Amino acid sequence: MRRREFIGGLGGATAWPLVSRAQQTATPVIGFVNSATPGAYPPLSAFVQGLAESGLVEGRDVLIEYRWANGRYDLLPALLTDLIQRKVDIIAATSTPAAIAAKAATSELPIVFATSGDPVRLGLVTSLVKPGGNLTGTTQLNVEVAAKRLELMHEAIPAIGKIALLTNPPGPLAAPVSQEVQSAAATLGLKLDVVHASSEQELDAVFNSLIQLQAEALVIGSDAFFSSHGSKLGGLSLRYRLPAIYQYPQFTTAGGLISYGGNVAESYRLAGVYVGRILKGAKPSDLPVQQVTRVELIINLNTAKTLGITLPLSLLGRADQVIE
Repeated sequence: MRRREFIGGLGGATAWPLVSRAQQTATPVIGFVNSATPGAYPPLSAFVQGLAESGLVEGRDVLIEYRWANGRYDLLPALLTDLIQRKVDIIAATSTPAAIAAKAATSELPIVFATSGDPVRLGLVTSLVKPGGNLTGTTQLNVEVAAKRLELMHEAIPAIGKIALLTNPPGPLAAPVSQEVQSAAATLGLKLDVVHASSEQELDAVFNSLIQLQAEALVIGSDAFFSSHGSKLGGLSLRYRLPAIYQYPQFTTAGGLISYGGNVAESYRLAGVYVGRILKGAKPSDLPVQQVTRVELIINLNTAKTLGITLPLSLLGRADQVIE
């Protein structure tokens, strides 16, 4: 079935309704909402794969209405209101800001989330084993390994004394990431500067500021906005010759030194499976939150050579992938 593309007005947000609900009353409709930009999310295909594993093929057995906030978290409530008014059957909230906004928007529609943080700490569910209510989903627990990223950077370059942390203050993960990384920095005796960026223009400016701060390395905090600009961040870290670490592979592929984090594609696949199960009759409250257990360490050895860094063999030996 061929999708028709529709650009909605909602403050510049992108909307892609597949087909009018009135035309396909017997076909369940998924409201897929994300706070980032569609072109920057390759895991989208993993979500569709998860649906297929549940026996649901997009366009044949189920329709999907996509909503993207393009980095504007303030647009999420309106996007969700629109989906609810269109009477979708279930909401797939596939970023942390989207999940929090979805929980606030409805206590009736089933919601499946994909988040980088701890769903209990974020207030999405009361328990991982027994979520309760109308939400369940998956977590990559990338906030919980934020401190480990700082430790890995210190292991890669033991001589560093001053490091920076990049956060997006409007994002719900900014505070917990800052707490985790600041605690790790204090333990390692590192001086930590926290810098902020909430738009693509600010990303360029913040790398300039890091030169002024004389930061010797950079840890990038978990945030959906940063995830949608992972390639840009990798390129900027290489251009400014700044050793940096983030959570997703597209960062290291684009020139970042190290990535370390839970597999987001696996998280999306599992979310797709849950959406399929709920559409077939399962209750969100009966489906425990699934945690992605595979954490990947990827090192760009070309970047290390460009920056004049000799990485310890102990670190290289633990890498899941070395880019040469």
